[in-house]
Amino acid sequence: MCLLLGASGVGKTLLVKRLQKLSSGDGKGDLGDAPPTRPTVGTNLTDIVVQRKITIRELGGCMGPIWSSYFGNCHSLLFMMDAANPTQLSASCVQLLGLLSAEQLAEASVLILFNKIDLPCYMTVDEMKSLIRLPDIIACAKQNITTAEISAQKGTGLSEVLRWLQDTHRTDRRLPGGEP
Repeated sequence: MCLLLGASGVGKTLLVKRLQKLSSGDGKGDLGDAPPTRPTVGTNLTDIVVQRKITIRELGGCMGPIWSSYFGNCHSLLFMMDAANPTQLSASCVQLLGLLSAEQLAEASVLILFNKIDLPCYMTVDEMKSLIRLPDIIACAKQNITTAEISAQKGTGLSEVLRWLQDTHRTDRRLPGGEP
């Protein structure tokens, strides 16, 4: 199981829809226009097939206080941040630190996604990473952490996300209950 977490409005639902479309074709086709989305209240389960089935559980940003009840059987974590909204950065950093310190996620591989890189912003992604001291966070974390800059809207970087999911879930490491 892969958890997809992040604040409200960062683009989690669009990411899942785009990854599903990208994985259903040859991985190189045109994604077309972005489908309409609405804020997730609750949870969405989506299966993506990249050599094997990977289930992504997207949790609405408004569910942050109870995210921890979904940590069981988590093999990987996609944590999304809005690269076009630096004012949300400190709150997202606090959420990320909480996730990285959770004992149940100590073995999970983590991909931090900076979404909306296609939108103008007064700060670069590198400046944001520096501001939240991301290199220090990565150095101190128990987890294997990777970062990616994407645009779920335009499709930029999504093939790399699929490749990361494929590589992370390649090992046939089954958790209790048989879920990969």
